[in-house]
Amino acid sequence: MAEKTAHPATGDIRDQSVAGTAGGAGKPDSAVVRDALGVGVAVGLSGFAFGVTSAGAGLTLLQTCALSLLVFTGASQFALVGALAGGGNPFTAAAGAFFLGTRNAFYGLRLSQLLALPRAVKPFAAQWVIDETTAVALAQPDRRSVRIGFTVTGLTLYVLWNLTTLLGALGAEAIGDIAAWGLDAAGPAVFLALLAPMLRTATERATAGIAVVLGLGLLPVLPAGVPVLVAALAAPAVLWYQGRGARRERVPDEEASR
Repeated sequence: MAEKTAHPATGDIRDQSVAGTAGGAGKPDSAVVRDALGVGVAVGLSGFAFGVTSAGAGLTLLQTCALSLLVFTGASQFALVGALAGGGNPFTAAAGAFFLGTRNAFYGLRLSQLLALPRAVKPFAAQWVIDETTAVALAQPDRRSVRIGFTVTGLTLYVLWNLTTLLGALGAEAIGDIAAWGLDAAGPAVFLALLAPMLRTATERATAGIAVVLGLGLLPVLPAGVPVLVAALAAPAVLWYQGRGARRERVPDEEASR
């Protein structure tokens, strides 16, 4: 017998089979695991690039591995070591990395509802709330598959990211100039590849475009780590402009109704 359940991401009501499938769409658990492993392995291997980049920026092996173990959010890690490599102030570099990491707090608000984990487990699960685990979890049709996708992606990515970080840091001397290999661009490229499909509306694309212009335009004139902070102003600027346009449209309608 099937029961009705709401899709965790959209709220749509679907039939949920209880006979070995992950959700009402008939997606088996094995398919969820396969998709999660694919994301975890593909992104986890780029930890090698972070290890090399971090070592090239002057961080020690212990510092490099500690960042992956404790911070575990690739974009923030690359932002930090990139700013340090560019001669930026450590506090400014840390501020930029922290700002990028705050997006995970918003992911956590949504995932907390979808996963509905016991209170004792939430602090440990919070370590795995990143772009990739959020994307996989939100793509699932029900809570069971959300939990499977989140757990498999998080575990695979955490283990591989930290292992490849260690290997990258150890092999940095053998590789030589990381810029010649293009490894310093691997992390940002992965982040952009994950972000691009999420820009579905004109508002989202406008925000991303303005942020890119601000970040790249201010890169030559501001200290390393500061452009990414200024680029964050794109979001409130677009929202303010959008709200202003909406208010202008309401005024004629209100006058016409009088």
